[in-house]
Amino acid sequence: MAVQQNKKSRSRKGMRRSHDRVAVPAVIYCSCGEPTVPHSVCPNCGTYKGRQVVAKGAGNE
Repeated sequence: MAVQQNKKSRSRKGMRRSHDRVAVPAVIYCSCGEPTVPHSVCPNCGTYKGRQVVAKGAGNE
């Protein structure tokens, strides 16, 4: 079993853990005002990059 030879300081521990945070998801707002994930079709209105891709109400059933 591995045993540390010296105590790691709070500063070094913090530097090691600096990348362990939970990533905040990117959110954009569609032209309809609904928040959505970038590079994806809006689940509310079915548009992508200003054009209608999915018929409204499709896939809800």
